[in-house]
Amino acid sequence: MTELSRQDPALPARYPAHRIADMVLRDGSTVRIRPVLPSDADQVLALFGRLSTESLARRFHGVHRLRPSEARYFCTVDYVASFGLVAEHGGGPSLRVVALANYFATRPGVAECAFCVDENLQGRGLGSILVEHLAEAAAEAGITTFEADVVGSNTAMLGVFGATGLPLEREVSAGEVHLEFPTSLTPAALEAFDRREATAAAAGVAALLRPRTVAVVGASRRQGSVGAAIFRNLVSSGFQGTVFPVNPKEESVLGVACFPSARTLPTAVDLAVIVVPAPAVLEVARDCGEGGVRALLVISAGFAEVGAEGRARQAALVELARAYGMRIMGPNCLGVINLDPDVRLNASFAPELPAAGTVAFTSQSGALGIALLDEMNSLGLGVSSFASLGNKADLTGSDLLEYWEQDPRTGVVLMYLESLANPRRFARVARRVGRAKPVVAIKSGRSKAGARAAASHTGSLAQGEAAVGALFRQAGIIRTETLEELFEVAGVLARQPLPPGNRVGILTNGGGLGVLCADACETAGLAVPAMGEAAAAALREFLPPQAAVGNPVDMLASATGDHYRRSLEILLADDGLDAVVVAFIPPVVTEAAEAAAGLLAAAGGATKTVVACFAGVEGAQRALDGAEVRIPAYRFPESAARSLARAADYAAWRRAPAGTAWHFGDIDHLRAAALAAQLLADPGPGWLSPLVTAELLGCYGIDVARGVAAATPQEVATAAEAIGGPVAVKITSRSLLHKSDVGGVALGLATPGEAVAAAERMQEALASSGLGAGIDGFLVQEMVAGPGMELFVGVVTDPLFGPLLACGAGGTLVELLRDVSVRITPVTREETREMVRALKTFPVLEGYRGSPALDSGALEQLVGRVGLLVEDLPVAEVDLNPAFVRPAGQGCLVLDARIRLAPPPPRRPMGSRLNPAAPARPQAG
Repeated sequence: MTELSRQDPALPARYPAHRIADMVLRDGSTVRIRPVLPSDADQVLALFGRLSTESLARRFHGVHRLRPSEARYFCTVDYVASFGLVAEHGGGPSLRVVALANYFATRPGVAECAFCVDENLQGRGLGSILVEHLAEAAAEAGITTFEADVVGSNTAMLGVFGATGLPLEREVSAGEVHLEFPTSLTPAALEAFDRREATAAAAGVAALLRPRTVAVVGASRRQGSVGAAIFRNLVSSGFQGTVFPVNPKEESVLGVACFPSARTLPTAVDLAVIVVPAPAVLEVARDCGEGGVRALLVISAGFAEVGAEGRARQAALVELARAYGMRIMGPNCLGVINLDPDVRLNASFAPELPAAGTVAFTSQSGALGIALLDEMNSLGLGVSSFASLGNKADLTGSDLLEYWEQDPRTGVVLMYLESLANPRRFARVARRVGRAKPVVAIKSGRSKAGARAAASHTGSLAQGEAAVGALFRQAGIIRTETLEELFEVAGVLARQPLPPGNRVGILTNGGGLGVLCADACETAGLAVPAMGEAAAAALREFLPPQAAVGNPVDMLASATGDHYRRSLEILLADDGLDAVVVAFIPPVVTEAAEAAAGLLAAAGGATKTVVACFAGVEGAQRALDGAEVRIPAYRFPESAARSLARAADYAAWRRAPAGTAWHFGDIDHLRAAALAAQLLADPGPGWLSPLVTAELLGCYGIDVARGVAAATPQEVATAAEAIGGPVAVKITSRSLLHKSDVGGVALGLATPGEAVAAAERMQEALASSGLGAGIDGFLVQEMVAGPGMELFVGVVTDPLFGPLLACGAGGTLVELLRDVSVRITPVTREETREMVRALKTFPVLEGYRGSPALDSGALEQLVGRVGLLVEDLPVAEVDLNPAFVRPAGQGCLVLDARIRLAPPPPRRPMGSRLNPAAPARPQAG
C-alpha cells in the first residue's frame, strides 16, 4: 500500500481523488480518508485480524475470520455500483488502514452499507463520518437509499448511524435491527456535522493550549536563543504539567536532563514546541509522530513566508503531520499562552506574561503579538489565553474560535488577522460563537484584500474589502479600523454588560466636554434623548440651581464624588436610557479618585452600560477597576462614544433573530439544473446569450423584459414589428460587456424602420472602431415606461469567499454612484431587507419628495431569488442592470441581464473545508 495524494499520477483513471480528505476526530487527532484500492487488500485483512472476537461477531452477525478472497472483494470496486473508503494513519512503514466502509448496490437506487473501525479508534467519531462520506459518494452515483442490518446488541454501531443526523427508519426483528435512510444530507445531518467539527477543532487546539506534557525540541542553554527563552518561560511560568528539553547536543537545560529526540522521551507528549532551523523541522516532526506527540507548535521560520522552497517545505510538514494525526500551529509563530491556574502555560518567547483575565487574543503576526500583549497589560485587559497563528499551515482562527467558544474562562475574543484561509467556515463559526461571546477583529492589508475584480458591473463593485466587510457584518464580528480601537472596544466588552439599546445619557462636570461627548455619540450612531421629567426633577433636588439637567447633565465643576454617585444612580434608573457616558475634567475641588469611587458605588449591580471619559487624568483606568465593578476609562469622548456604539450595534445583532431562509414555491430547480448542465457541456460557454439568460432566470421566477433575438439589421425590423410599439435595440455579445459604453444601445425606437436604422448605425460604428467582430447579433426588447427606479442586482463568485451578492443604484451611472450593498450567500430574508435599506438611494424607493413609493418588497425578492440561483448553480457572474422597480404592488422587471457560468471544481466530500494555504486541511469527524 502506498501513500496517496489527490494529484498522484499512479491513481486509476476512474479513481475519485476528490474524495481524499483529512479528518479531525473527536479527540483532535487526524486520519486520512480515501477511496479504497485493490492494493489495500492485505491491510484490510490485517484490520479485521486485529479485531476481537466480540467485534467480529457484531460485524458479521457471528464469529467470522476474514479470508484473503473476502478482503480482495471489499477492495475491488467500480466506484458506482460498489464503493469503499479506507481511513489510514501513520507515515512510511507505519502507515496502516484503521477503518473501512463499503456500500454494494442491491437493487436500483438502493445499496447496503457497512463499516469497520479499529478498536483503538472507536468512540472518536470516525464511524459516523465514514458513513456520511459514503452517503455523499452514493448520492453522486445515483443511489438514493442506504440499508443496513445491525445486530441488536451492537448499540455502538446503532449509535454511529444515529449520530450522523440522517433520518433513520427502523424495522426490528429477532436479534437484529434493519435500518434504511436517505443518502442526501439533511439539515439535521449538517447540524450534527457542525457539532462534531466544533468538538474536534476544540480538542485539536486543547492539545496546544491545555497540554499535560510538553517537549521543547531545540531547548538550549545558550543565552539569547529562542530555545533557551521558551524553555525558561515554560519552567518559570509555573506550568502545571511536565516539561522535557530535547537536544542531542545538550546534557541538561536549566538543570533538567535532556533527551536526544522525541522518540526517546519516557512518556507520550501532548505538545512538542519546535525551535530548530527550518531544514531540520521535517525530521524532527517525523520523530514526534513516531513518538506519539499529539500537536506541534512550530516556532521556526523559513517556510511559506520565504518563497517557493519554503512553501514546499511547509506542504511536506503538513502532509507528514496529517499522516501521524498531529495538529500544527505555525510555523513562523510566537507561541501560545494559557493563564488558567490549572495550566499556567507560557510556550512563547514573550518577555513577560500578561495578567490573567477573560480576553482571548490571537495574532497572525508574532512580533506584533508581543507588542499587543504589552499594550493589553498597560490597559488592564486580562488575558485568558493567547495564540500566535503564524503561517496558519493547519490550525486557523476558526479552530481557535471553536476552542474559545467552549472555554469558560474566555468572555471576549480579539483577533488580529492578515488573511482568511477559509472565509465561509470562519463566518459560520464566528456567527455561532458571536451569539454567546463577542468577537472583535481587525484585518490588515485592506487595500489589497480580495482575490480578483471581474469585468462586470457587479465584479467591479462587490470585491475585495466589500467581501470582508460583508462577512464580518453577517457573522456579527465587531470590526475595528485601528489597533487602538480594537482594545478600546475590548475595554467596554470585558468590563460592562451589553447595552440593551442605543439611547445614551451623558453625565459631566464640564459643559464643553458634555457637548463634545453628545456630538461624538450621535456621530457614532447613538441616540442622545432629552432627559425624562422624573429624572430631571430628581437631579434638581441636590444639584446646584445653575446645573443643566437635560441631556447632557452638567453638574458643574463643583460636583463631588457623591454628586457623581447620586446622579449616575438616577440616570441608570431612567427607563428612557440604555447606557451612560460619564465625562470628567479634573477641577480644583474634586479628585479623580473621588469621582471614580462615586461611579463604582452607583454602577454596582447595574444592568446598563457605563463608560467614562476622564480627560487629562493619568491612571484613570486603575481608579475605575474596582474589586467588583469595572468601568472602562477613555482619554477622549470620541473613543468612549465609538466603543459604546460598537457594543450597542453588537448587542442589537445578538438580540435579532437568526434569520429566515428564502423559499419560493415557483422555482423549477430541476429544469435550471438540466439547462445549466447542457450549457456547461459547450466548451467555454462564457456569457450566455440574452434569450438563454432569460430562460435560466425564468426558472427562478425572475421576470425579464420581453425580447426577440435578431441576427441581422433586417431581422431587427421583423422583431420590432412582432413586439409592437416603441422598442429598444441592443447588440448581443459575449466579449463586449458594457453595451452602452460602445454605443450598442438605442432606446425609444417608435417604428421598425427606426429600429433597423439604429442597428445599422451600431454595426457601422463598431466596425469602424475595430469591434465589429464582437457582435453576435441584436436583441429587440419592449420599452418599459412609467414611474420607477433603475437598480442593479448581481453576483461575482470569489475563489475564497464564494458568491458575493450585491444590489445598488443601477443604470449607466452604477460605477460612478457606487451605492451598493454586498453580502455573502446564502442570505436570509432579514439580511436582504438590510441590504436594500442600507442603500443611500433607498429613500427614493420609499417615495421621495412626492414621488410614488416603489415596490421595495419585489426588489428584496429579486435579490433573494438571485441568491438561491447562485447557491444552486455553478455561476461565475450575474449582472442584472438595470432592474426596473415599479410602484408598490407592481413588481420588478429586469431590463438587461448577463450570466456567466463556470465549470464547478471537483465536488469535495461533506465537510471538506480545506485550508487553501495547506495541501490537506483536516476535516472534522
